[in-house]
Amino acid sequence: MEHKIEKINREFQEDIRSVETAEDIEAVRVKYLGRKGEIANFTKELPDLPREEKPIAGRALNALKNHIAKTLKEKNKDVHGIHAEKDYLDVTLDAVTKRIGKIHPLTQIAERINDIFVSLGFKIVEGPEIESEYANFEALNIPLEHPSRDAFDTFYLDDKMLLRSHTSTVQIKVMSHEKPPIQAIMPGRVYRPDAVDASHSFMFHQVEGLMVDKAIKFSDLKGILTIFAKQMFGNDVKLRFRPSFFPFTEPSAEVDLSCIICGQKGCSVCSRTGWLEILGAGMVNPKVFKNVGYDPDKYTGFAFGMGVERIAMLKYGINDIRLFFENDVRFLDQF
Repeated sequence: MEHKIEKINREFQEDIRSVETAEDIEAVRVKYLGRKGEIANFTKELPDLPREEKPIAGRALNALKNHIAKTLKEKNKDVHGIHAEKDYLDVTLDAVTKRIGKIHPLTQIAERINDIFVSLGFKIVEGPEIESEYANFEALNIPLEHPSRDAFDTFYLDDKMLLRSHTSTVQIKVMSHEKPPIQAIMPGRVYRPDAVDASHSFMFHQVEGLMVDKAIKFSDLKGILTIFAKQMFGNDVKLRFRPSFFPFTEPSAEVDLSCIICGQKGCSVCSRTGWLEILGAGMVNPKVFKNVGYDPDKYTGFAFGMGVERIAMLKYGINDIRLFFENDVRFLDQF
């Protein structure tokens, strides 16, 4: 009897060493602990043993049964642990990815504008967003009675300092510290207390340009802006210059782009005119030259200014400026 129990134990040890999967464990369990397994078969033989051997055989058989059950349980944990690790390291599973940020569409357009003008020989100059009333208005020939100098149209910080309403202030700083020739663009944020709607914001971005030298002509301005428009919107676009008025330029012009939405056939975006206004420009007013110490009889120059949001809206066909600032990922992911 003892010999037979030892034989079952040896066979179980050999079988358990060869186990690799959960299916193998189940097969061993059935072989030894199943209803027709080795332990069940040996239990059926107990009644035939001598009376004095039955208690001894019963205790030995029960100890073997418990040993087999405990060993199978431990082996089952080991096998499942190995499988769990294999599943974790399974290279066929989809990777866990993180959302990667993108450059904001306004930044993309601003960088594109800068790149175009840098390729044309312009340098980039930046200035402070808090400016003096002199640099923002007086030096640019904007008189005290001009509507833009009213407290309702400008963010004043005190009697003399304000949040700049255009980047033309940087033009004044450049001309006050440098002598011609000058060829520079001035990008940056500007502020105006406009009511927020589909086409207005109290904060937006501008890029202004300035070229000053001897014998600079209006045709130079037209040539530079035409190159810019074609590089930004495509070779098929055309520009139209309409007479206008700005205190800091004379003569002045509003610059229109042939509608890129309808191809000048007329649509709701261009108000059926076939043209879209994109910027203002003109020859630098001689009074501005005098304010910065330039001789207007010796030097001429041109200046222009455009809104980055306006260019982006035309470039991407966007009809609401507020979309740029709402941080809606569904919108921003498109660019």
